[in-house]
Amino acid sequence: GLTALIKAGFETLVEAGYQPEIAYFETCHEVKLIVDDIYENGMAGMWHDVSNTAEYGGLTRGNRVITDATKAEMKAILGEIQDGTFKKEFADENATDAANLKEMRAAEEREGIEVVGKRLRIACGLQKEDE
Repeated sequence: GLTALIKAGFETLVEAGYQPEIAYFETCHEVKLIVDDIYENGMAGMWHDVSNTAEYGGLTRGNRVITDATKAEMKAILGEIQDGTFKKEFADENATDAANLKEMRAAEEREGIEVVGKRLRIACGLQKEDE
């Protein structure tokens, strides 16, 4: 779910004309800082550490992104886990040598956010070129 949210944010900014590099930093790179802050200080503590603009935006716009429909879908997915549907699907996937999973992995690597992100991670020294 988190990766889908990050990708949607990146795509929204790029489609609105923002440079992909800026979109990457705003949607993906910042996640680590926010998650580390939440881990160390809790969500309420994190709000004290971000800008007032980020705090206000998160508190007034977050529920427009994660809606009741999102929660309903989360409940449906949890139901698939609890009733064994997901387990069976995953077992079936592994019985085919994970062919679909391998294709999904390859598709992820071709996503715009991944192409831009890899280039930026290499430029920042966070990743080697051959990784």
